[in-house]
Amino acid sequence: MACAKKRKVDTENRVFKDEWTDQYMFILPVGSLKPVCLICCETVALIKSSNVKRHYETKHSSFAQTYPQHSEVRARKITELKAQYDRSTKVLSHSFTAQQRANECSLKVAWILGQHKRPFTDGTFVKECLNAVAETLLEGKQKDELCGKINQIPLSASTATKKTEILTEDVLGQLDAAIQSAVCISLAIDESTDITDNAQLLVYVRFFHKETKELCEDLLGVTPLETHTRGQDIYEAIKEILRKRKIDLKNVVSVTTDGAPAMVGKERGAVARLKEDNPDLISYHCIIHQTVLCAILSDKFAEIMDTMMKLINFLRVSSSHQRRLLREFLKEVEANANDLLLHNNVRWLSKGNVLERFWSIRTEVAAFLVQLKSQKARQFSLFLQDESTMENITFLVDITSHLNELNVKLQGKNNSICDLMTPVRSFQRKLDLFKEDLQGECLHFTKVKEQIQGKRDVSPFVDFINKLIGNFSKRFDSFSLGHQILLFIHNPFLIKDVRVFSKEVMQTFKWAHEGSLQTEMIDLQTNVALREHFEGTDPANFWLQTVPETDFPCLIKVALHTLTMFGSTYSCESAFSTMNIIKTKYRSRLTNEHLHMCMRMAVTQFKPRFKLLAGQSKSHFSH
Repeated sequence: MACAKKRKVDTENRVFKDEWTDQYMFILPVGSLKPVCLICCETVALIKSSNVKRHYETKHSSFAQTYPQHSEVRARKITELKAQYDRSTKVLSHSFTAQQRANECSLKVAWILGQHKRPFTDGTFVKECLNAVAETLLEGKQKDELCGKINQIPLSASTATKKTEILTEDVLGQLDAAIQSAVCISLAIDESTDITDNAQLLVYVRFFHKETKELCEDLLGVTPLETHTRGQDIYEAIKEILRKRKIDLKNVVSVTTDGAPAMVGKERGAVARLKEDNPDLISYHCIIHQTVLCAILSDKFAEIMDTMMKLINFLRVSSSHQRRLLREFLKEVEANANDLLLHNNVRWLSKGNVLERFWSIRTEVAAFLVQLKSQKARQFSLFLQDESTMENITFLVDITSHLNELNVKLQGKNNSICDLMTPVRSFQRKLDLFKEDLQGECLHFTKVKEQIQGKRDVSPFVDFINKLIGNFSKRFDSFSLGHQILLFIHNPFLIKDVRVFSKEVMQTFKWAHEGSLQTEMIDLQTNVALREHFEGTDPANFWLQTVPETDFPCLIKVALHTLTMFGSTYSCESAFSTMNIIKTKYRSRLTNEHLHMCMRMAVTQFKPRFKLLAGQSKSHFSH
């Protein structure tokens, strides 16, 4: 049997058609037999329309929705992608020189230092470590060659500073490009001071990244407030950040703030001024801050908490010698902990943790106070011996543990407003349960049950729960996102009355069309395939990646706007913590510009294009 003749693709005279570029986003590089996708830079095996079409429809099906065929916006995008491809191939068409490789290493080290919030001067420390490793692991010629290459990498403080500028410019450019293609964005705004008392205004942005098909949170900008921090100053600073990033305020869905008067003042607040430019702007106070404000102590409980803090400060802060004696005493009696914790109003979980620690070693602390000779120690000892006081402390320990549990659920990045409102609504229902439980078996107040031992005068505790219920109701019952919208995001198939749903959406989003929302919701709920797919996926992924926009445009727009909204200023608070790590008393001379660059490197989700940057910038060896 004769062997089959082997096909040779290059003898088949296949021709690449120019219209494939507009139809399928492919080009054929000069001298190549494999078409290249302009979107992802992948190649297909053959110059065939079926190959390029299959790749386009499989991997880039949503591209045509954003950039319709034969449109001007698609033509501009093709030109832009061609230019990017030409630049990248120009850089990568020749092998990197030794200088370029050293430059790339310098960029990567500067990036790692920035990610870990390290000073620019640590570059020389890294070089010393690399040389020590090379000298230990290698010998002879190999050691000399590697050490020579390491020594050529520019890692001085001035070089690290320049590399930081290059890297931040690159990731900021990627952020700008992603934001420009976003349908809508939301902002989280907060203000704080650095180690040198410079006021820094920080703005975070949240949007749907079309290329990754995921929601993205990133640092939009940081700007110093040189003199005043009034509403007008904050407003102008926000507008300047939006102008630099070429963002139209009309595309901003919502603004989340910490609730400071300069932010939310009805007449002169920054948010009120922003609403004058965009009347549809939704604004609300950070949900985490609001839950903390709901739980502020008053009257007798505030007095007891204040005395508790004075007691702990007396044992921990008033004398180093006394604290050492306390720790040694706790060690000798084998207590459950070896020290007390300090309370800090800025830290959201501090109060509950302090009380929890005290309660675990309360007997040992009381015994230690008896040994001390001072007048204050005797007063605190009498305070702990009072039975009514201890009952109130047990209640504070139990209720703050429940509040801490809620607070932990609310923290974290990449949480939408729906992710935060769900545990808040759940806690509101729990408060009713706690109220009944206090008057019954105290299943949720184990320390209270242990302390009162059958005594049933819990009316002060019930009053406290009633105040909590009232505070949560006042702040969250009229929240801008109602029950129907939250249910719509988490499970649209449970919505029973489409009229009620559409009316609630209309109250939140003025642009929504009531009739379209009703008909699309019915079509969605009767779609068996989508219902089955929903059961096996995350609600955000369901709305952003599964539900076809062509069939449900109004519902997708509502979901996109809702999921884009920040739930809290947690990202801002986290970034300020990063700022305090970067700019310390040992780096107090760091300029605002370089501080902002270092913060961006530490918090951004984007990655620099190292090879592209190494090929573009001038390369020099270290001297």
